[in-house]
Amino acid sequence: MRTNVATLMADSAGLAECLDRLAARKHADRPVSTYRLQFNREFRFVDARALVPYLHALGITHCYSSPLLKARAGSAHGYDITDHNSLNPEIGSEEEFQALISELRANGMALILDTVPNHMGVGHGDNPWWQDVLQNGRSSAYADFFDIDWEPFKPELHDKVLFPVLGGSYGVELERGHLRLKFDGAFVVQYFDKRMPVDPQTIPLIFEPLGDLRVQPVEIPEAERAELEDVLFKLRQLPPNNSTDPQPVNRRRAEAPALLHRLQQLAEQSGPTRCLIENALASLNGDSSVPRSFDSLHRLLDAQAYRLAHWLVSGEEINYRRFFDVNDLAGLRMENPRVFAATHQLLRRLLADGSVTGLRIDHPDGLLNPPQYFVRLQMLYAASQCCGPEARGHVAENGIEEEVQTIFGQHEWMQRQAPLYVVLEKILEPGEHLPAWPIDGTVGYGFTNLLNGIFIDGRNRRSFTRIYERVIGGVVEPETVIYEAKDQVMNTALASEVAVLTNLLDEISGADRHARDFTAKSLATVIRETIACFPVYRTYIDERGNVSELDRAFIDAAIARAKRRNEAMPASVFDFLRNILLLQGSAPEGDGEQYRKWLYFVLKFQQLSGPVMAKGLEDTACYVYNRLTSVNEVGGSPAEFGFPVEEFHRGNLERAEKWPHALLLTSSHDTKRSEDVRARLNVLSEMPRDWSAAVMRWRRMNQAAKITISDGRLVPDANEEYLLYQTLVGAWPFAPDLDGEFAWRVQRYMNKAAHEAKVNLSWVNDNPEYVRALNEFIARILTPASAGKRNPFLQRVEEFVRPVAYFGALNSLAQVLLKITAPGVPDFYQGNELWEFRLVDPDNRHPVDFAVRERQLNELLRQSGEGRLLELCSDLMANYQDGRIKMWVTMRALNFRREHQELFRTGSYSPLTAANEKQEHVAAFARSYEDRAIVVAAPRLTYTLMRGRVQPPIGDVWGNAELQLPAEVLGTRLLNVFTGEEFPVNGRTLPCRQLFAFFPVALLAAY
Repeated sequence: MRTNVATLMADSAGLAECLDRLAARKHADRPVSTYRLQFNREFRFVDARALVPYLHALGITHCYSSPLLKARAGSAHGYDITDHNSLNPEIGSEEEFQALISELRANGMALILDTVPNHMGVGHGDNPWWQDVLQNGRSSAYADFFDIDWEPFKPELHDKVLFPVLGGSYGVELERGHLRLKFDGAFVVQYFDKRMPVDPQTIPLIFEPLGDLRVQPVEIPEAERAELEDVLFKLRQLPPNNSTDPQPVNRRRAEAPALLHRLQQLAEQSGPTRCLIENALASLNGDSSVPRSFDSLHRLLDAQAYRLAHWLVSGEEINYRRFFDVNDLAGLRMENPRVFAATHQLLRRLLADGSVTGLRIDHPDGLLNPPQYFVRLQMLYAASQCCGPEARGHVAENGIEEEVQTIFGQHEWMQRQAPLYVVLEKILEPGEHLPAWPIDGTVGYGFTNLLNGIFIDGRNRRSFTRIYERVIGGVVEPETVIYEAKDQVMNTALASEVAVLTNLLDEISGADRHARDFTAKSLATVIRETIACFPVYRTYIDERGNVSELDRAFIDAAIARAKRRNEAMPASVFDFLRNILLLQGSAPEGDGEQYRKWLYFVLKFQQLSGPVMAKGLEDTACYVYNRLTSVNEVGGSPAEFGFPVEEFHRGNLERAEKWPHALLLTSSHDTKRSEDVRARLNVLSEMPRDWSAAVMRWRRMNQAAKITISDGRLVPDANEEYLLYQTLVGAWPFAPDLDGEFAWRVQRYMNKAAHEAKVNLSWVNDNPEYVRALNEFIARILTPASAGKRNPFLQRVEEFVRPVAYFGALNSLAQVLLKITAPGVPDFYQGNELWEFRLVDPDNRHPVDFAVRERQLNELLRQSGEGRLLELCSDLMANYQDGRIKMWVTMRALNFRREHQELFRTGSYSPLTAANEKQEHVAAFARSYEDRAIVVAAPRLTYTLMRGRVQPPIGDVWGNAELQLPAEVLGTRLLNVFTGEEFPVNGRTLPCRQLFAFFPVALLAAY
């Protein structure tokens, strides 16, 4: 039950009491399980409300939604927010949202919201803040909201925003007439679906080509002409858009809106004035057959606070920070307290009334100072609970009551558990640990890869490496691929960000007599090389200059590796950068200004290393090194090839101790492949000989289907073909009725994969001929029949996939059970309670057929109510292809978890092992809390266990293997939650042939 404390008086005593009550709530708002829903205009609040009873029956306690705030029109994902303080009207009204919340509450459920603090959508003219910046430049009230470099290295971009939205070069697009000046109550520049405002001070330029307004083809009454001339005169007298001094800025902000309103009214009321405006537009918009006719429009555009440019220019010259390299997503300066205040008003109201009880933070590594943001979020939550939905009294610049901030910082309980449930979309690399921030952990990509890894047979690593090298015809080291991919990203998509850092470092070195001789080129090289060698996404040195020992170790490792890779460069350049990053060495004592420059460089360096790792590793290397693609995942690495079960247990023990409420995911909107695709591909690791033979056979069969394009390349290349065959095996449907949709999905995926790999083509350097050839190859090999004959390739793939799909399904069942019962909060991506053989976005954002899922769940509930669980389990196994078996495991385990919440929230975790034989085929552990205990056991490497026979791993196949039981269950009876079987515990072990007598996974509850 949520404690209502929002009505307390906001005085010191009341605030202290309120915070004490928040601290005492313990786990009240922490989820037991979550279900991710993707909202857009095809799936709205009303649709989600209708699903709530189904999700409750499934065992879910919290809906976990994609961003719900107003986004770009037509957004399929919601991450391109244009207004932080209103709900997205495309997904429903405020009333419909509240109806969803009411339905959740009626079912004992709540909502977790995905939030986007790092960036906003700016590309289509529907972001009022960005439009104001384009219109007013540095004079805009929002000029410091966005991360814009107003004084970039290129002088002609000073006081301008480079806005790379054009499909061709500026001059070509201008003279083709694609850039048009329009008037619809206000002057705007229209470029297809994009709209850019016109600086009010430059509006008189629009009328200049007309000459004397007294001598026009259209006669204008004297009063109307005088009004127009007065407005134009005063617009011309406005301070320019690069003004930063308060007095002229304030005058511009005060006078410009009134003048624009006068112009709008005059145009509405005066027909002659409208005709005059139309004549001016006709003159400026020019004639595409006469290039000089666009001179006046060019002059107007050149006077704006933005410079329109070809989108390709962005890599090197863009002067605003983006979300990775997406020009339409501009970075926010969330470290600015005014930005925090302006973007969190609606969120405060939603937290105050309990509509939202937890947050997922998207891309926190993009923030300049992530820990600061997390603390502010917790203070915002405290203020919402203790002072209400809107700030009152003395309010700090960040929009939070000053007294709340003061008393909030005095509560030591913050170190034990923060009041608001917050999880981060944060990737942790091997050896990296999440700092002690006021959060509950990550969204779970580390768990994804750890869990996935135990279903990979690491003993065959070398065999798979040889297969891959044989296919591609050479030796490639994954670490080298990752390094080169990061370097490539910095030289192309993120070159402008590197240039910003180089300029900052060059300025610092110029003030240091020991470093003034370092050239800008050498400084740029040392920055790129160090980031390319960085072992983690980023460090977290804060605005106070605090450097943790872990951050120090990562910086030292990166510098040392960069030195080894660049023996020809002086070591002193790398040592200089190291000293800056660690804020030590020759930092000028007492020179506060110079120290601030050092610190700002460090913060910006951290802000870049994360996107470079993401774009280099996740979005490049994971499409280049394809030895076993089930490991090429967000939070994983192509260099990995499975983990021992002991590593899985170590991760669970650490999470239980430090982050017991972190999310555990196996599929998400960002994963490269769905959990079921990965689970199936993992089976390949157990059968290197058969896999190698199949691939070589398929290559021979399809050689004639390859296409030679005009530059002599054969499409696809060997690496793409190898990726394609893994993709076919992983996503092959259980009922292979290849009606064209499957081939289309594969074509779309391979198109994206080829572009992301940046080997034969890229998004920046497209090659339509190559894409057509790749699509044609896929169409040829996936055509069911030709000339009346069945496609032999499809027949061979179907034969090969049959056992792989069977054992892949067993892997899926095992990972579902382990996820639900491990320390943390199991998260389910929409639709994955049944089999989902989906690939990367946009394939994994397809509409979900919830009607089918509801029918199957209701039928399972009906059948289970009859009590014949063994009979039901037998039927589910015999018809495993329909996915009901996965739903059964999910539903039974989730409902058991909800019924025994404290057991899973705070219960101890004990790894269990098998004895006598087949130890490598069991993953098991026990959880216990007070007088409750459970035993969880799942098989692994079942293809090897069954020697490839397509039969369930149950009964005598386990031989003499025995599961060692924990002391907590001795002398009890164990009930199998899935089958209803009961086992008396008479000794310290339980035979696996008994444990897995009728069903391949086991959740045993002691009673």
